[in-house]
Amino acid sequence: QVQLVESGGGLVQAGGSLRLSCAASGRTFSNYVLGWFRQAPGKEREFVAAISWSGGGTDYANSVKGRFTISRDNAKNTVYLEMNSLKPEDTAVYYCAADRWGRITQKISDYLYWGQGTQVTVSS
Repeated sequence: QVQLVESGGGLVQAGGSLRLSCAASGRTFSNYVLGWFRQAPGKEREFVAAISWSGGGTDYANSVKGRFTISRDNAKNTVYLEMNSLKPEDTAVYYCAADRWGRITQKISDYLYWGQGTQVTVSS
């Protein structure tokens, strides 16, 4: 079992930045691929970014490439999502998740453990 707790969300103006954190506890954090997903009101949850257990591999949704950066600190059991040049369409609840198969994937069903989410609101 892995428990995930997100933080760092808030209200920001378009063009601004936020850094989300996800602290993990439970099973060995470094064994898991970690991902960030988001869900806007009335929309399905979608993939944002993922990072390999070592941090050497990453993947991003096309909509956030060049603006968002995912990173992890296995010593602190924490994964981060640095979000720059934020747009109103980035407004959503952001969730971190740990996968079950040990490989980078965009599929929601491949992620076993989920946090409770943190709200990000970008005003125009």
